[in-house]
Amino acid sequence: MQHTAGKVDCSPADVGFDERRVDALHGHFERLMAENKIQGASYCLSRHGQVFLHGAVGRRSCLDDETPMRPDDIQFVASMTKVFTATVIMQLVEDGRIRLNQAVGEILPQFDTPPFDKISLFHLLTHTSGMHPDYGCLPNKYDLTYWGALETGYERHDARSGEEFDPIAAALALGVRDEPDRQWLYSTFGFVVLGWVIEKVTGRSAHSVIEDQVAAPLGLADTFFTPPQDKLDRYMVTPWFAGRLERVRRGEDVFRGIPGTGGGMSSTPYDLNRFGNAFLNGGELDGGRILGRKTVEKMTTPAVALPTYCWGAGGQPRRYGVGFDLADRVEFTYSDSTYCHEGAGYVQLIVDPREEFVTSVFVPFTERGQFFPDALYGTQNVIWSGLT
Repeated sequence: MQHTAGKVDCSPADVGFDERRVDALHGHFERLMAENKIQGASYCLSRHGQVFLHGAVGRRSCLDDETPMRPDDIQFVASMTKVFTATVIMQLVEDGRIRLNQAVGEILPQFDTPPFDKISLFHLLTHTSGMHPDYGCLPNKYDLTYWGALETGYERHDARSGEEFDPIAAALALGVRDEPDRQWLYSTFGFVVLGWVIEKVTGRSAHSVIEDQVAAPLGLADTFFTPPQDKLDRYMVTPWFAGRLERVRRGEDVFRGIPGTGGGMSSTPYDLNRFGNAFLNGGELDGGRILGRKTVEKMTTPAVALPTYCWGAGGQPRRYGVGFDLADRVEFTYSDSTYCHEGAGYVQLIVDPREEFVTSVFVPFTERGQFFPDALYGTQNVIWSGLT
């Protein structure tokens, strides 16, 4: 199996990681590729702020068997974007411009009417707003989504009327599934709404605010919303995003004027690891500050614990922070203080503060719509087994 090493600061042994488990990790990836579950993997592991393992295995492209995946290949990170969005929302909280318990309707007038008037910024950040969850979270016989409602509204909009199309109002025609604070419902559209909040409060594009106030201070040179044309040849081509990448190559606006704050960013394992280390370090890294220490604590400790039925959970309580998932489920071997997020099922950032351990892993699946728990969660258990 071809393995390409990336830049590191030290050896695994230097930070208390069993080097034998590096071979176990590569063997795990080799098995997953042999079973045709993943096209490859790229990863960046750090402990005590030092990168000790950084590399890639497998194929860069699902369309090409020859080109190897590289450690600095860029990938669309989907829902990992949500934590970047939450970071900017919390920056605005720190600056006193908004409050977590503030009704969304005080900022976006489309929410200032029942049943949306009870929804707060906190509800959106913790997926407890009662808004409809993502497609696939729950049985959805008629494929009802906010994206579908938005498309329907756009198709019905008469441009000749002279009235500007209101995407928020069009999407909200779908209504809500429940009242706030009753259950945990994973809603990407709720984070799109937070993008509109950022734009209304700052008067700027949410994309540019996130890039300028989160990516730039941390030196995340390969983290952005709209990929520069000169970096397109460094992209992984996966079944999930091959079509989107081609649209970017043609210069199309893949966001169509809608904030991509629920899942529109690109990044690398190395950049995501730096982002995780900024949280591990109380909101700062190498002189770049994105948040204060107490704000980091607020985001990464339990904020809610409501029942969820998403993805067959059967009503189990879901503990969640303000923007971060809390990895406290039975399948994980992390410390109980660990926080994380994932994107499209195959991108994951995990921060274990007790062990001062940060991992960022990409395991692109070979088929769109598939999910292999051993590729994502199994990988992390192999990694955590190396701590000595």
